[in-house]
Amino acid sequence: MIALPRIVVAGTRSGVGKTTVATGLMAALSARGLAVSGHKVGPDFIDPGYHAVATGRPPRNLDAFLHRPERIAPLLAHGARGTDVSIIEGVMGMYDGRGADDEASTAHIARLLRAPVLLVVDTTAASRSVAAEVHGFATFDPTVRIAGVVLNGLGSDGHEELVRESLRPLGIPVVGALHRDDRLVTPSRHLGLIPAAERSDDARRTVADLGAAVAARVDLDAVLELARNAPPLATSAWAPASEVGTAVAGRPRIAIAGGRAFTFVYEEHRELLAAAGAEVVTFDPLTDEGLPEGTTGVYLGGGFPEVHASELAANTRLAADLRSLAAAGGPIVAECGGLLYLCRELDGQPMVGLIDATASFGERLTLGYRQARSSSAGALGPAGTGVHGHEFHRTVVEPRAGRRPAWELTSRGASGPEGFVTDSVHASYLHAAWVGAPHVARCFAATAARVAADTVGRATADRAGAADRQAGAADRRRSEVSR
Repeated sequence: MIALPRIVVAGTRSGVGKTTVATGLMAALSARGLAVSGHKVGPDFIDPGYHAVATGRPPRNLDAFLHRPERIAPLLAHGARGTDVSIIEGVMGMYDGRGADDEASTAHIARLLRAPVLLVVDTTAASRSVAAEVHGFATFDPTVRIAGVVLNGLGSDGHEELVRESLRPLGIPVVGALHRDDRLVTPSRHLGLIPAAERSDDARRTVADLGAAVAARVDLDAVLELARNAPPLATSAWAPASEVGTAVAGRPRIAIAGGRAFTFVYEEHRELLAAAGAEVVTFDPLTDEGLPEGTTGVYLGGGFPEVHASELAANTRLAADLRSLAAAGGPIVAECGGLLYLCRELDGQPMVGLIDATASFGERLTLGYRQARSSSAGALGPAGTGVHGHEFHRTVVEPRAGRRPAWELTSRGASGPEGFVTDSVHASYLHAAWVGAPHVARCFAATAARVAADTVGRATADRAGAADRQAGAADRRRSEVSR
């Protein structure tokens, strides 16, 4: 049994202020000197970036579909190791899940973690009706405990008192009341908030403002008491090393794209690769003119290359390095934004050209969970390797799949071949969840290790050949002298 103080911040629907409250709580509690772990329900990459700014710790996701239910408590314990409290931000409305039921919803995660729920309610244009809404959420599923309420969007002190009075008969404490404040607006783009990594200084100021607002309007002691009253969990922390098995030999160097253009990478992917025996390093395709020395594998995660296409196109030396690595058999795994970068062109700008396709920005949002099996053997495993993943983009790649597709999608509403595989490249729109399929990380590391071993072997042979040539030249010189 592990004692893990924890609380889930849920919303009645999207847009009610979950991120404001959750991130503000993380920042306010961190400012008190507490060690806080931040977690996000669902596959989202963007909100966790702000959590990381608030807590100073790696961002973490909890997803019952991608990671499977049995891993949720271990993942929380892993991410919360060494902390005083965990704040878990929900997704969409509290009971909104993958389908008609609440699979992978905030409520599902709260049940799996036996965690108390802090319900965020938007009070705009309502007063006593807020009590009816909270009552409905509190009684809809008796296995989920709404332990407190945070009111958001209040127009005045009088408005706040009306809503508080209407909620008193329910016996659910109001632990916070945020009034309308335009200073707390975070700029958005076509997929949601602009990632914190793209506006680092402004993001720190935004998070500080959120922390100050929450500290002023939320009873932090009451929130901590609710979190500390969460029952112990019968679990042990997730351990990447036990997931991937024996580490590969040779310590291959795998470079992961980062910087402003590639911000969508799960921390657990880094940890799984490291546990599989790889040396994990980071490079920035916008500023680094070459791959890190000794790189034998590359992981290009998602992000917003379409926003930075001209800068990426100008970095021709890095593109040449990627082509050289692929020609040498070095595995390159690319997903979503990484796929766009490997195409011939993106919105008319020349890209790396390892994928015979063109990419462009589109108006249609593609969003959803996916089940898939690999269509072709590649860096992530043999044909038939099954994974869970998700798509999240507003771009289009033509064609959708190559002669050797990366995946065969088998989800309702999203089926058929998708992505591209060459001898050394595995590229697709799918954000595959390696936590739910850790064998793919070991396959990636093993492929990079073979390239490293071949490189060492060629270098040894080259040195031996050079030594033989030098010895032969010396012999010839001695023979000439003796004559």
